[in-house]
Amino acid sequence: MRILRTIACGVLLAGALSLPAQAAAAEPPVADPVAEGVADAYGLSVDDARDLLAAQADSLRLLASLPEGVTADGAGQWLDDTGAANVAVTTPAAAAAAESAGVHAVLVERDHDDLARLEARVEALIPADGTGIDGWGPDPVTNRISVQINTKAANESTKDFLTGLRSLGDGVAVVETDTSPHQQAGEANPGDPWWPGGESNCSMGFGATDTVGALHLLTAGHCTNDVSQPAYGQSGQTNRLGTSNAGGGRSVNAREGDMGVVAVSEPGWTLSENVNTWGGGSVAVSGATDPVVGQAVCHSGNTSHWQCGTVRRVGQTIDYGSVIIEGLATSTACSRGGDSGGAWLAGDLAVGLHSGGPSQCVSNPGPGDESIFQPVREALAKWNLTLYTGDPAPVDNDFSLSLSPSSVSVEPGGTVTVTVSTRVTNGDPQTVRLAATGLPAGVGATFAPASITSGDSATMTVTAAGAAPGTFAVTVTGDGTDVDRSAPLSLTVGGGGPGCQAPAWDQWGWYAVGDRVSHGGREWRAANSSYGVAPGSRWDWGHWTALGAC
Repeated sequence: MRILRTIACGVLLAGALSLPAQAAAAEPPVADPVAEGVADAYGLSVDDARDLLAAQADSLRLLASLPEGVTADGAGQWLDDTGAANVAVTTPAAAAAAESAGVHAVLVERDHDDLARLEARVEALIPADGTGIDGWGPDPVTNRISVQINTKAANESTKDFLTGLRSLGDGVAVVETDTSPHQQAGEANPGDPWWPGGESNCSMGFGATDTVGALHLLTAGHCTNDVSQPAYGQSGQTNRLGTSNAGGGRSVNAREGDMGVVAVSEPGWTLSENVNTWGGGSVAVSGATDPVVGQAVCHSGNTSHWQCGTVRRVGQTIDYGSVIIEGLATSTACSRGGDSGGAWLAGDLAVGLHSGGPSQCVSNPGPGDESIFQPVREALAKWNLTLYTGDPAPVDNDFSLSLSPSSVSVEPGGTVTVTVSTRVTNGDPQTVRLAATGLPAGVGATFAPASITSGDSATMTVTAAGAAPGTFAVTVTGDGTDVDRSAPLSLTVGGGGPGCQAPAWDQWGWYAVGDRVSHGGREWRAANSSYGVAPGSRWDWGHWTALGAC
């Protein structure tokens, strides 16, 4: 279980304003999509929304600067309706320190560790066959563990669970609803989506770079579960932008979170810090932060477009029916199918990646109708990525590096070749030494020639001598005299491996309970009848049971 203890604010840059010597002709107001979205969500004027956002920004800075003794003693943080900062503490000394720092302190009975232990006791009571238990997690405002129950889906085991909760005392609160969340998906629509292979679209999250400058796109894990799946910028598997979950290990849709990475490797594709606000003006991402209860947030998605609301809960465990995920946040902002993976922001700070929500938007949503997102800083840290906030100052002498093809297969004992191309993007040509990292044991790579001048090409030969079957993420790096550049290569050794005895899953096949198939390097057994539902895909809501790698 992961309960957020503190927040970390990104850098906010404030510019000075000056008045002209003489009055100028009135100009139309500059579009402010964040303030306009918050005004619409909160029922405020745009000016009042700007005041609220400014107050929240000030409060977040105060929370980030709290003394360590206060955060260690704390049991959560939140912003109230005015944007003021609040912190729950358990000792008068911590309360005094918080008040001295400008943060309102609330004395509570349970600290962070007490809530974590109580949450563990709640989870231990959940029955294997209990339905309608949609989520649980800490509520800093009430200093309790809140448990969300869908009364329409409850069964006898759920009722026994509720009886068990009563034994935990007043530290647990039950919130009843008549709907349940789900991980959203949608049909192809014009706008700013991306397509994983031949599936329906998801939405783009935030751009990021790795330690050697390669480009990546953060999005939802349930959109990137297939290993080394082509990623496209248009429907019909056209305008490829790169590879989703290249080589495996770049997607999580489990207890740990709902987050994934698309390698942006195709020529002509670049990253942008400007969020699509669907006609509302530009918002340029300047940094990242963690969500706080009471915070105003907005998100951009291909279906619901630009929507704003309030963070209701953080550090929540959500049961989507097919998967249980910890550490998620919820908001009142509307979302719909096709928004998955899209960008959530607090002002101009990246705060999350869209995970799931209701089947339709409602006014004043209750717990079952809130939108759900994955905190983005966790995804950045997991894969050691840096949030893209704009191009750095250009290098005097620079080059790009690309691979053709960017995904290859080789049988044990065989070889395969890849063309490594470079192009001068600024200044003069430079010497580039080529290398490959991430190769599995028993696989080697050579380059002919091993050193080239930027603007030239080389042939990479991959030899698999007795390597174990599998799919691997390989990085080809060009070590230049002035700068280094790299590109990802998805390498599959031995196809699906000798262990895949079940027939391959057929998208046109009808499967009954008990049928076995192989798909994505794993064997699966049908838990329910299905047609056209790929095992392990984001449409797979309990239709298939994974039997292991093969």
